Amino acid sequence: FHGGTGAWAAAGYPVYKGVNLPSKTFGELVEHAYETPRVSVTELDAMLKRGDDVVVIDGRPWNEYTKMSIPTGICCPNGELVYRVGKIVTNPKTKIVVNCAGRTRSILGAQTLRNFGIENPVYALENGTQGWYLADLELDRGASRKYPQVGPGDELPRLQSRARALAEKHGARFVAADEVRQWLADPSRNVFLCDVRTPEEFAAGSIAGAQHTPGGQFIQSTDQYVGVRNSRIVVFDAELVRAPVCASWLTQMGHEVYVLNEGAKADLSVAPGPQPKLPALAKLAPSSLAGFMREGLLLDMRASGAYRKGHVEGARWSIRPVVAAHAAASRPIALAADDPRIAQLAATDLAAAGATELRLLDGTLSDCAAAGVRVVATPDSPPDSERIDFLFFVHDRHEGNKEAARGYLAWETGLMQQLHESERGSFRLPAH
Repeated sequence: FHGGTGAWAAAGYPVYKGVNLPSKTFGELVEHAYETPRVSVTELDAMLKRGDDVVVIDGRPWNEYTKMSIPTGICCPNGELVYRVGKIVTNPKTKIVVNCAGRTRSILGAQTLRNFGIENPVYALENGTQGWYLADLELDRGASRKYPQVGPGDELPRLQSRARALAEKHGARFVAADEVRQWLADPSRNVFLCDVRTPEEFAAGSIAGAQHTPGGQFIQSTDQYVGVRNSRIVVFDAELVRAPVCASWLTQMGHEVYVLNEGAKADLSVAPGPQPKLPALAKLAPSSLAGFMREGLLLDMRASGAYRKGHVEGARWSIRPVVAAHAAASRPIALAADDPRIAQLAATDLAAAGATELRLLDGTLSDCAAAGVRVVATPDSPPDSERIDFLFFVHDRHEGNKEAARGYLAWETGLMQQLHESERGSFRLPAH
């Protein structure tokens, strides 16, 4: 792409800060298109203090929920909502408030229940846990309230019927495994086979080669799972409820989406993609590291934040875009990484730049410390200017920085106004 983002901006097109822009912008458009009802944090706080008949559902994954949550909130990720809400809320008059950490998943979770036709009054919590914190209200830490398990029952046919109708209403199609098998054999078109179930279900067994895309997160961060525009996306579950609901949103985002009829039991497999050719590296034991470093150089290829917290004394932090520069030192080089493949790929760059003696540190930082190697922390090294692996944009919004939280929420609410007309046209939301 000649000229990159600079040329794009110079031509008058918008460029954006942050991550997961298609999904977050979609969430703002959903609120506008569907007029999703919302409650403020002060309104919800008053409801809870009065003892109103209200249930708070946290639409985020378990790991996010346990870090911080709204008091009384129950963890039920958005992709699980329609499948499990009947076990959480039994009175059709109970108010349901869906929250996340900010805005997108609150909106999408609440609107998912509304689109599905649930009888209860449903609201999105405006600004989520960040809004709660900004109002000086106390968040729960380490909460353990989780969605209930769902077994086969009389409700399933009704849920399946509603889910299918919702998916078809928005243009998603249902497909048999035989047809998907033909697509997978076609080299001219990309297919993404996506399991939208829970992590536990995926770990227990899935279609060989399918990727795990838990439904709520798939909609929240689609660009992290689907890397090719206008590809075929095939979603599946075990019961034909969660996948069709997920598909109903993905089609409105502008994707070509299919629901696999046979679900996780389909007789399909995805061939592994191309694998990089990784060089074999001689291994360096932590017990030999001190002697090696008298003449050699240890390059730490871990995240810059991890390096700051602790690294072998004398090791230098590096990252692939700049690692080749170290070849000029004409010294033996050892590489440390959390994943050996990162070290091997860095070794490829170093070898191309002329380095000849390359090794892989065969052990963790703890192993090095146990071998008597000194480990040090450098809170300011590498300097911020070199930390190209870290997103500084409002990064500490959940760590007590209220200005960062306000900045994040302002950024999120401003996304819709940034859209270029051609970008807005890629979404397929109902006319407002």
